[in-house]
Amino acid sequence: MMLRELAILILVLAGFASATAAYLAAFHGEAPVKEIVSTAFAATLGMYVGRYIERGLARG
Repeated sequence: MMLRELAILILVLAGFASATAAYLAAFHGEAPVKEIVSTAFAATLGMYVGRYIERGLARG
């Protein structure tokens, strides 16, 4: 179970980071690492909060 959560964390963080980098490079012409990492971290944190709420609602 812990390995599954770690895999989800890594995949989500990498996915958000690559999407953010692609957006910044395409529309702004530059992709600062600080913005990529901070945005990917915030999106990953939001995803985990959503999963926590979803699990709480499923339990009743």
